[in-house]
Amino acid sequence: MSSQASPGEFLSNLERWVQLQKLVLENFKNIDEKVRNSDRLDIIIHTRIAFNHMIRTLKAFDDWLQDPFITTNIPRDVLLDVWSTTMSLFEALLKLDIRHTSQVKDLIEKAFKEGKINPIIAQLKDLASREERRGPPGPSISI
Repeated sequence: MSSQASPGEFLSNLERWVQLQKLVLENFKNIDEKVRNSDRLDIIIHTRIAFNHMIRTLKAFDDWLQDPFITTNIPRDVLLDVWSTTMSLFEALLKLDIRHTSQVKDLIEKAFKEGKINPIIAQLKDLASREERRGPPGPSISI
């Protein structure tokens, strides 16, 4: 227990975390169909909410695996289960990234060749790329 919490408080915190995760999972399952049938902006917003929760969960797992109380008391088979699941998630994430980035590259390349890229957005993106190469100072333009 990395904090000064009593064992009872520690167990209560773990139970609250599990209940929160179950609630988030149930909420996302309940809105899945709605999101699938919604407009692009709604899909983007809900995907970002899911990403933010995944980042929070991954951070909590990382903190968990740095906690001496956890690392000294969790059996090897439980750690191997976390490792196996981590590898599945890692592979799925990288496959998503490769697939999505490749699709977006192809779509943008095609739209650019066909003159279908909004010139204002293209100019802002070009400016942002130049700023990134040049580096700080100054505000960045993110699109």
